[in-house]
Amino acid sequence: MNVMFNNRDPVYLQVVRHFKEEIATGRMTAGQEIPSRRELAGLLQINPNTAQRAYKEMEEQKLIVTEGNSPSRITMDEQVLKSIREELLRDAVDAFVGSVMKIAVPVDELLDLVKVKYEEERAKE
Repeated sequence: MNVMFNNRDPVYLQVVRHFKEEIATGRMTAGQEIPSRRELAGLLQINPNTAQRAYKEMEEQKLIVTEGNSPSRITMDEQVLKSIREELLRDAVDAFVGSVMKIAVPVDELLDLVKVKYEEERAKE
């Protein structure tokens, strides 16, 4: 598990975002068991309290479920799983649009550029 932490956002929120990205890309699947809080702290070299806070946040957002002493698992709720992908896409589009609005590019030209770049990146995979 590899997370590149930045200095602007709280670490626990970056951990939550990492899990969302893993779910959205299919690297983590519904019902999959995830590391314990202590294991995650060790894997990411973060404070165990930070890992605990990330798990608490993911439980509140219904991304993971923890029943009794059983290991935490990725939710099976299809609506939650779908909303994760939509949220990440929306965030990326908001950031992109915010940065290109300053340039005042016509929408058609912008969409053409995006399509070309997207296809180039897909071809690299």
